Amino acid sequence: MHEIKCPKCGEVFQVDDSGYSELLSQVRNEAFEEELHKRALELEDRNKSAIKMAQMEQEKSFAETITGKDKEIANKDMEIEQLKNKLAMGDSEKKLAVSDALRDKDKEVADYQAEIIKLKSQIENQKAESALKEKSIEENYQNQLKAKDEQINYYKDFKARQSTKMVGESLEQHCQNQFNSIRMTAFPNAYFEKDNDVSASGSKGDFIFKEADEEGTEFISIMFEMKNEMDTTATKHKNEDFFKELDKDRNEKGCEYAVLVSLLESDNEYYNNGIVDVSYKYPKMYVIRPQFFIPMITLLRNAARNSLQYQKDLQVIKNQQLDLVNFETNMQEFKDAFGRNYRLASEKFQTAIDEIDKTIDHLEKVKKALQSSENNLRLANDKADDLSIKKLTKNAPSVRQMFDDLKDGEE
Repeated sequence: MHEIKCPKCGEVFQVDDSGYSELLSQVRNEAFEEELHKRALELEDRNKSAIKMAQMEQEKSFAETITGKDKEIANKDMEIEQLKNKLAMGDSEKKLAVSDALRDKDKEVADYQAEIIKLKSQIENQKAESALKEKSIEENYQNQLKAKDEQINYYKDFKARQSTKMVGESLEQHCQNQFNSIRMTAFPNAYFEKDNDVSASGSKGDFIFKEADEEGTEFISIMFEMKNEMDTTATKHKNEDFFKELDKDRNEKGCEYAVLVSLLESDNEYYNNGIVDVSYKYPKMYVIRPQFFIPMITLLRNAARNSLQYQKDLQVIKNQQLDLVNFETNMQEFKDAFGRNYRLASEKFQTAIDEIDKTIDHLEKVKKALQSSENNLRLANDKADDLSIKKLTKNAPSVRQMFDDLKDGEE
C-alpha cells in the first residue's frame, strides 16, 4: 500500500499497487501533454518572431532606399534654387540651363515616383508572400503536431487494446504490414520473412531482410527483433537487455546488420529522438521506434547498394590475386613434379649406364675367355695334327710291335 497526501486539503489516503501505478501513468501522461503543448507554443513563438524579424529587416531596407531618394531630391531642389537665382539675374544661357534642369528634374521626379510605386508594390507583394509563408509554416507545424498527437494516441491505443501475450506479435504484424504495403514498388527483389529456423542454441530472431542485385549477388542482410510491453507490466525491460541475444542471432544466421524495433522505455528521449547507433556495444546494431522501420531499411539498403560496385571491383581484384596464387602454386607443383621425375629418370639412366658398364666388363671377360679358349683349341689341334703311332708308341715297344704286326698282315 502507498500513502498519498492531497496538496490542497492535506488529507492522507492509501492506494494499492495497481491504483498507484495508474495514478503515476496519469501524472506521466499529463506531464507529457503539458510539455508537448509548451514546446508547441515555444516553436510557434519562434516562427512568428523569425517572420516579424524578416519583415522588419525588409521594411528597414526599403526605408533606407526611400531616404536615399529623398536626399537626392533635396540636392536637386538646392540645385534648382541656385539656377533660379541665376535666372533672376537675366542670364539667358542660365535660363536655358535652368529650363533643361527643370525638365530633367521633372523626368527624375517622375522616374522616382514610378520607382517608389514599384517598391511599394514589391513591399506589398513581399508582405503578402510573408503572410502566406507564415500561414504555410503554421499549417505545416499544426499538421506535424496533429500527426504527432495521432501517432501518440495510436500507440497508446495500440498498447491499451493488447494483452501482454499479443503485444510483441502485434508489433511484428504492424511492421510486416508496413513492408508489404510497399514491397512491390520499393523492394521488388527483396526477401523479408519470419525467422522460423531455430539455431543450435535454441533462439531465433523475428524477421530477416535480404536483397540481391540483378545478377543474384546479395548485398544487404538485416536481422530484425521487435520488442514491446504493456504500460501496466510490473517488470519493465530495457532495450539493452536484448542486445546480446540479437547479436548472437545475427551472427548465427549470417546477417550483416542487426536492428531492434522497440517500444520499450517509451519516456527515454535517447531512443525517442530517432535512429540510435549502438555499435559501440555490438557491431552494426541499431535501435529504432516503429515509425523509423521503413526509413531504416531504405537507408541501409541504399548505402549497401552504392557500395556494391566497389565490392564487385574488390572481388575481381581478389579473384585475380587468387588466380595468380593458383598459377604460382600450379607452376611450383609442376616444377616439383618435373624435378622429381627428372631425378628418378636420371637415377634410372645412371643405373642403366652402370648395368651396361657391368655388362661390357662381363662381355670383355667372356671375350677374353673365348679368345683364350680359341688359342687352346689351336694348340690342341696342332698337337692333334702332330700326333702319330710312332710318337704314341715311343715308350711302349710292345704296343708298337702290335701295330707293326697289324700293318704287315694288311700287306
